[in-house]
Amino acid sequence: MSQTEEYLIEKEEEQVSLGDRLQQLVMRYLPWWPLFALLLLLGIAGAWLYLRYTTPLYEAQATILLKDDKSGSGKSQILESLNLFDDSKNVENEIQVIKSRTLAMEVAQKLNLYAPVMHKGAVRDVAVYADAPIIIETANPDSLPTVEKGIPFIYDSAKAVVVIDKQEYPVGMQTVTPWGRLSFLLNPRLGNKPPSSDEFYFSLMSLEDAALMLLNNLEVSPVSKQATVINFTYTDAVPRRAKDILDTWIAVYNQAAVDDKNQLAANTLKFVEDRLGHVLGELDSVEHDLQDFRTKNKIVDLSEQGKLFLSNMGATDQKITEMNMQLAVLDKVEDYVSNRASRDSAIAPASLGITDPVLLQSLQALYELESKRLQIAAVTGANSVMMTTLLEQISNTKPRVLENIRNQRQNLRAGIRNLEQSNSRYAGVLQTMPQKERELFNISRQQAIKNNIFTFLLQKREETALSFSSTIADSRLVDKAFAGKFPVSPKRKIIWLGFVLAFLFLGILIVEIREMTSRTVKSREEIEKHTKIPILGELVQEKLGDSAIVIGQGRRSLAAEQFRQLRTSLGYLGISSRKKRVLLTSSVSGEGKSFICANLGISLALTGKKVVLLELDLRKPKLSNVFNVSREQGITQYFIHEKEAEAIIKPVPDQPGLFIIPSGPIPPNPSELIMNGRLQELLAYLDAHFDHILIDTCPVSPVTDAYIISPLCDATLYVIRQGITPRYYLKRMDEQLKIKPLKNMAIVFNGIRTGGGRYGYGYGYGYGYGYTEEKQEKRRSRTKV
Repeated sequence: MSQTEEYLIEKEEEQVSLGDRLQQLVMRYLPWWPLFALLLLLGIAGAWLYLRYTTPLYEAQATILLKDDKSGSGKSQILESLNLFDDSKNVENEIQVIKSRTLAMEVAQKLNLYAPVMHKGAVRDVAVYADAPIIIETANPDSLPTVEKGIPFIYDSAKAVVVIDKQEYPVGMQTVTPWGRLSFLLNPRLGNKPPSSDEFYFSLMSLEDAALMLLNNLEVSPVSKQATVINFTYTDAVPRRAKDILDTWIAVYNQAAVDDKNQLAANTLKFVEDRLGHVLGELDSVEHDLQDFRTKNKIVDLSEQGKLFLSNMGATDQKITEMNMQLAVLDKVEDYVSNRASRDSAIAPASLGITDPVLLQSLQALYELESKRLQIAAVTGANSVMMTTLLEQISNTKPRVLENIRNQRQNLRAGIRNLEQSNSRYAGVLQTMPQKERELFNISRQQAIKNNIFTFLLQKREETALSFSSTIADSRLVDKAFAGKFPVSPKRKIIWLGFVLAFLFLGILIVEIREMTSRTVKSREEIEKHTKIPILGELVQEKLGDSAIVIGQGRRSLAAEQFRQLRTSLGYLGISSRKKRVLLTSSVSGEGKSFICANLGISLALTGKKVVLLELDLRKPKLSNVFNVSREQGITQYFIHEKEAEAIIKPVPDQPGLFIIPSGPIPPNPSELIMNGRLQELLAYLDAHFDHILIDTCPVSPVTDAYIISPLCDATLYVIRQGITPRYYLKRMDEQLKIKPLKNMAIVFNGIRTGGGRYGYGYGYGYGYGYTEEKQEKRRSRTKV
């Protein structure tokens, strides 16, 4: 045989084995179908109730694109070659910023999520958002007490008031309530819908609790490891609220990014505004002094020489003023870079007047790194990888910034010294001018200095304001928030399947527990597991009427066919014309040995054989009752020599070829009678006159009659009944038989319940006929009539 053929044969055997195991598994639980049908209905009902009363959750999604700062950033090639900093967006960092509590708290405050409104339902409460008649607002949400139990209210549209516990609160203005200062405002999300007058209720929570609730329902993830596109997903019971939360979240995130970028410009603008106010006051004072001097001394204007000096010294003074301002800015910047406490304040100093592009870009990079550090510090630990990376970048940037500041300071101081020397030369020439003109020159000089400073500050204010307003966020909205119409939880198919499978598993568990805790034999597998004795036949349990006889001429029921099969199987035990004695016994009373003896005898008689039944259960005889035969005269009289064999053998009515020897009166000493030697003589007589001898004796458990009679027989049929035979006797059967053997023993498994009983193992009897064929035959007979 080739390897291919062997492989195909093995595969075929595996498939057959798998099919057999699957069939055994199905047939093991099939008899319990009423239980599984009930549990299936309960599972369907449970799934329906769960879906009916569980709050459905909807999902909203949005997408943004993080811009890569490396492209079009305008950085000098020198800085890029030095790699002083890396401005490219770190997606993981940005995700941590997006999921920060700071942004979540701002979203909760903007949408008033610290005071959710609910509608009272019959079974479960329903969250209302766009359908709520009012929203609750407060100027200081952190001061609100936590109120988990709902506060019921009714909105009275006629009076424009909110009624809480019979107390009316006006709508549209802040009012004092037992829970703090609250504002009841008309819900702008209602649109043109009239506000409902139903009873609602609201609860209160802190902004931190509202933020945690938002973060628990938010998922932020990149579309891939290499992409800078971020997906937002938010799950909520109200689709409109989920959509608004995502839109607001993205707007808050973008605004925070813009605010970080504008921090330097905002500080510069504040500095300029402060200086403008101060310089304006000084300029007004100088102009007032100049007007008073001219009025008092009758001098209108300077001479041509004085105007020339004033023009030259004014330009020099303006340069000195600008350089001094740059030195002051450099001092503040140096303090920011050197002092960690100033950087922790998240307030970057103004860079007004700094013109060096390398220093400006280095400072901007440092400001952005510090801003990211403060943001990430709010959501991650100090030893996290992201924080360590940022601190390393900051440490690499600081020394170069400080070195550049020192170089700029030296250059500015040298320039100021040169300008002051020029002013000294002009001052020497001024000594030759008349005193009054010299005094007018000094006042005019001060006016020109202040005026130039004022003009310079106005120019810088406009430039800074333009830079402030032109700043855009580092992200672009790809897809606005969109909420689906169908809930994502609970998933209906999974719930239906889960409940059905759970209840079916419960049914399997019940069956297995019942099987494990049962003390009686339940299956053929149990018999085969605990004993090596062959099973000769199996008999299903049938509903018996007045008669225990299930087989007869022309009867073709399932039980009748099983008895015919058992009749045939006797040949495997060697029963023949020479070996004809068969003993029937069991473990305990009630296992059906008398029933089997009677019907097996009829089955043998139907073949034309001459069969005799011996009722040797002298303690509880039942065999004669099956055939309605009197026990007044029987084997007991034979044992005590009152009757001979011919006198106690009686024909069974309506059963040709079948005879019975009743037990006779119940004796006080059955075992002794059996052992007196008369039984051997009787069996010898019966061997000579009958083709088959079936002996119905006592169970082996309480008495020893079966062990006494078995050596005289050719085979022993040991009856085990489903649900009746104790497991204890089955487990000890092999050990017991080693001590007290039963001759040529085989098992008959009786009382198998199929078709929906508590027990059943579905051993198929594929005869191709049975009740169905009998019914069809009856229908044909009626049709012919």
